[in-house]
Amino acid sequence: MFPVHFIRHTLALAGLLCALQAPAQHAPAIDTTRQVHLANVDVSPAAADTKGWLLLDEGIKLELEGAMHNLYNFHYDRAEKQFRSLRRRYPQHPMPYFLMGLTQWWKIMPSNVTNRQFDKVFYAYMDTAIAKGERLYEADDTNFEASFLLSAAYGFSARLHAERHDLRKATVYSKRALEYVQRSQQANGLSPEFLFGTALFNYYAVSVADDYPFLRPILLFFPKGNRTLGLQQLRSTSENGFYTGAEASFFLMKILASPKENDEAGALRIARRLVTTYPDNAYFQRYYALLCFNQGEFRECERVSLNILDKLNQGQAGYESFSGRYATYYLGWVQQTKYKNLSKARDYYQRCIVFSELTEMTKGGYYLYANYNLGRIAEAQQDLRAAHHYYQTVLKQADRSSSMYSTAKAFLRQHRATRLTDAAPASYSAR
Repeated sequence: MFPVHFIRHTLALAGLLCALQAPAQHAPAIDTTRQVHLANVDVSPAAADTKGWLLLDEGIKLELEGAMHNLYNFHYDRAEKQFRSLRRRYPQHPMPYFLMGLTQWWKIMPSNVTNRQFDKVFYAYMDTAIAKGERLYEADDTNFEASFLLSAAYGFSARLHAERHDLRKATVYSKRALEYVQRSQQANGLSPEFLFGTALFNYYAVSVADDYPFLRPILLFFPKGNRTLGLQQLRSTSENGFYTGAEASFFLMKILASPKENDEAGALRIARRLVTTYPDNAYFQRYYALLCFNQGEFRECERVSLNILDKLNQGQAGYESFSGRYATYYLGWVQQTKYKNLSKARDYYQRCIVFSELTEMTKGGYYLYANYNLGRIAEAQQDLRAAHHYYQTVLKQADRSSSMYSTAKAFLRQHRATRLTDAAPASYSAR
């Protein structure tokens, strides 16, 4: 079985590449002898009847400007109210159903896609969008709006099926997503919206081949990508897309921050624009805090992290333990390193551990580093019992070649004679 991480990389509209994730014994039969060709340049259809296309309707754009902002700003109720109004007027069009499904997707996103509460509603809206879209496409196979919305609905559904480890459905939906990306790319010249799927495919087709060399023989049967062009197209969609601009910015931010592109400064610029435009989007905000932390903008990281915790305490939509885990670690580090306030640092690190446990993210990462720093603080304050507890956790999880492991091991060896118990320190167990 190919790693699930691969299917996550291809994501929403990357299409058929997701199918490579499926176990061979369960994968539906796919005709790999048929070549699919995606153009690497923008093309405009020679003749297309765009009458009735909501994506190109300037009046609809003006009407939905607030709705799209509300969607990405996590004001879900307001966005859904506006999308329902669109559905009442266009009950046979796939777009309102897709947008309502997209709203469910962004309710799932803040939990790193672990929250299953909205799955059924998400699938219902996307399946309805698919049914409506296929009726339009069957009636007119030059309806590139329908094919674009079909590629989007199939793509997002494939992503969630992959996250839920239903690789058979992920494979089927991914194959159909790419087929409709291929068809809708003929309208790339009409609107930046249509360019989004092609941009993702162009980038990820090359990226996947680079990251997974053993897949290259299989990838010969699929369209060739163009990584540089894919990035250019994503930038264009990010700057000019009305419906897809925020999604393109999200992907571009993640891509630039990845080890492959190694452009965290560029990712930070996009993240700053996203949080300025959508200040209540918990996912954008915590990713911005992460990039600020990595880039050494600690005052800004502190400001944003405090804002995250404030919104979490108020119960604001999208702000939950996942965001709290990020924010409390950064604040603990700032208090420990910049302000030398070990009491406040200890409090934030302990809260980070609680958030990590609530989200079941206790393997490495912030959980490990919080324990390590708590061990250092306890050791500095001569609280040997607390230091023993935290360093035991570090010893269990840290890489044996790391300095953390060496520090923890040295402390535990030095204080072995004290016969300390592995009980949690009183200050932690009481929280």
